[in-house]
Amino acid sequence: MKIRRILATAVAAAVTTPVVFLSAAPAFADTKPATGAEQRDKQPTLAELRLAVTKAQAVYEAAVVADSDAQRAMDEFVKPSNPLAIAAADAKKASTEAAAAKTAADEALTKAKDALAALPAEAPQADKDAAQKAVDDAQKLADEAKATATAKAEAYTAADEAYDDAAVELAREINKAQKAKAAALKALNAAKEELEAAEAEEPGEDDCAVAKNLATTLTGPTKIKAGTSAVFTLRVTNKNKPGGLTFDQVGGFVSAFSMEYPVNDDFRTEWSSAESPKWQLLNDPVESGFYSHSAVKPGGSYDFKLKVTVDAKAKAGDAAIAGPVGYENEGGACGISDQAAIAEFAVVKAAKPAPGKDSDKGGSTGGNGNTTEQGGSSKTPVTNGSGSTGGTLAKTGSSNSTLPIALTGGAAVVLGAGAMVLVRRRKAGADA
Repeated sequence: MKIRRILATAVAAAVTTPVVFLSAAPAFADTKPATGAEQRDKQPTLAELRLAVTKAQAVYEAAVVADSDAQRAMDEFVKPSNPLAIAAADAKKASTEAAAAKTAADEALTKAKDALAALPAEAPQADKDAAQKAVDDAQKLADEAKATATAKAEAYTAADEAYDDAAVELAREINKAQKAKAAALKALNAAKEELEAAEAEEPGEDDCAVAKNLATTLTGPTKIKAGTSAVFTLRVTNKNKPGGLTFDQVGGFVSAFSMEYPVNDDFRTEWSSAESPKWQLLNDPVESGFYSHSAVKPGGSYDFKLKVTVDAKAKAGDAAIAGPVGYENEGGACGISDQAAIAEFAVVKAAKPAPGKDSDKGGSTGGNGNTTEQGGSSKTPVTNGSGSTGGTLAKTGSSNSTLPIALTGGAAVVLGAGAMVLVRRRKAGADA
């Protein structure tokens, strides 16, 4: 089919290099240095260049949010309500009061000494003793006031330094965020220029249309322990009105990845459904995408189960599962959802067992950690909207793996869109 040749590499690039939130570095750099001949022969495709732009755009938007957050943190810091500012102000007040008390005590001591010195030699001994006692008492109070003033001054210095240190650190974060934003913008502009140059040299190709009436929801746990598995549910819904377009086959490709560090080997993604209950590995977008056997009529939906297994050695941090979803009909017409299916979760480390106790062998935190073959365990039946199983693309002579290949065309755009949706949602949360 036409789109097989045009689009077969797009998802591969999108899901095998899914660090859309991490770096504005070249999106398709090999892990091993390529020879000069290899570099000449391996020119990036338009799909790869478009993906590079969406990645760079996502990185830039994340950098803008980070810069805004740093600026907002400084704005909050300089307010009088800042606990460090309050502590410094209280310490300054106490130091000022202690200094005033020391001055008063010193003046009282001076007066007592002057009074003692003013007594005539022939003054009664009782008067001399009383004047000396007044001097001794004043000296004690002056010593105590001096010690208190010294302590309060030191406390004020410490509080003031704590405030200044925090302000300097925030200023450094702002500078760091601004540099990252500038670098991300530079990378984005470079990616756009490279894409524009490539598009000017090559004729355009028709991709799958954007299917605004194909909706996806991807739900699952918010945490997964390293060394365990968890199951997500991807629901694909035909939002067309009765009598509208039926989707002969739906499917796509997703991949789990870290948003903290550019390593993809820590995640294993598998899929199943009520019609294909055996877990099947998603390791290649062209060869092993997920797909339905049933048509989805207007108003109907289809559920896929997606199992994510996190390696026991995986680092803790934010992660996500994301990818494009779409449909293909008889005759080759196809469409891609205008939003990537995407769900965030956190990788957490299992707590170390107490001495003498077995380690935690349970599944993920907050999710279904089963590892047995399953499919269609959603409470909502997997149907095509009318309760029937509908037809499959076998009638057209297409293989069951045709749809994931067809969907590769919109992968770069859809996955990038999903990344930017996530960035915008985070920004909205920060502004709330």
